[in-house]
Amino acid sequence: MCLAVPGRVLEIEDRDGTRMASVDFGGVVKEVCLEYLPDLEVGEYAIVHVGFALQRLDEESALRTLELFSELGMLQEEFGDAWEAAAQGAAVEHGTGATREGLR
Repeated sequence: MCLAVPGRVLEIEDRDGTRMASVDFGGVVKEVCLEYLPDLEVGEYAIVHVGFALQRLDEESALRTLELFSELGMLQEEFGDAWEAAAQGAAVEHGTGATREGLR
C-alpha cells in the first residue's frame, strides 16, 4: 500500500530551480517537492505522496489523519519503526496519537 501522508512544512528552499521543503511527518523529516503547490508556506500542512506535496491541508485535519493512521497501524506498515515511534510519542505528549510539540 502507498499512502498520502500529511506533513508540516519546516523549511523551503530553491534547489536548481525546483522548490523543495523539509517536511515533518509526526517527528520524521523528509525532503518534499513543492512544485504542485507553489504558494505553500512554512508552517502549513500538505498531503504528500511519493515525495510531492499534492494538496494543502488544515492543521486539525492533518493531525486527525496522523492519529487515525497511527491507530490503524498504517504508519508502521508503510514507514517502519521511526514513524510508529513518532506517533506513539505524540500520544504520550498530548493524549492523542497525532500531535507533537514539534508539529506546532
